[in-house]
Amino acid sequence: MQRRLAPIKLDSYQPLREVVCETLREAIRGGVLKPGERLMEIQLAEELGVSRTPVREAIRKLELEGYVIMMPRRGTYVANLSIRDVNEVFEIRTTLDSLASGLAAERITDEELERLERLLVLIGEYIEQNDMDKIVETDMEFHDILYQASRNARLVGIIYNLREQLTRFRSTSMSYPGRLKETLEEHIRIVEAIAQGNVELAQKAAEDHMEKSEQTLLISMENLDKNQK
Repeated sequence: MQRRLAPIKLDSYQPLREVVCETLREAIRGGVLKPGERLMEIQLAEELGVSRTPVREAIRKLELEGYVIMMPRRGTYVANLSIRDVNEVFEIRTTLDSLASGLAAERITDEELERLERLLVLIGEYIEQNDMDKIVETDMEFHDILYQASRNARLVGIIYNLREQLTRFRSTSMSYPGRLKETLEEHIRIVEAIAQGNVELAQKAAEDHMEKSEQTLLISMENLDKNQK
């Protein structure tokens, strides 16, 4: 058996099922476990050095997040997102991000607004340094604060679930030529609208951002598919 996953260190404070889930999630995001690949519980358990139970629990969670597909009598496979899948996710995300931004324009605190503005500066610096890991990390933090500023926990939960379904393509999408600076400009427009307390403008800025993100992601997925053939 070819080993691709490193055995899990059993010294984490997290429940084992969460550690297994995070390990598999990162393997899918990183392309170690490829779209369309069948996942065998026994093999994964042996590679990770754990029993089948936490692997089974992790796979169920990953199915809810959209990373894997469980097919009756056929097994479990790494999800292979189609153009239709992306369109459906973004149809919902565009509406939800618009709502979150509009609510943030009404409910954001001065401290949250200041944090968003500081993060924009950091993102700009990381773009100049071409530090993709830091860009992705800071971009995630930016959106986390923006969503929390909506003061709607259920809305945030739904957005997080949908966001997870596309996370593995984030770095590829953001690496598209010119996209980083475009994203920063779009973020700036969202924050400016929120700072003004302009609900409609914040919603429109969020919608524009999501539409351009979808366009870039589809192009990036197409290029990635061509390179893998």
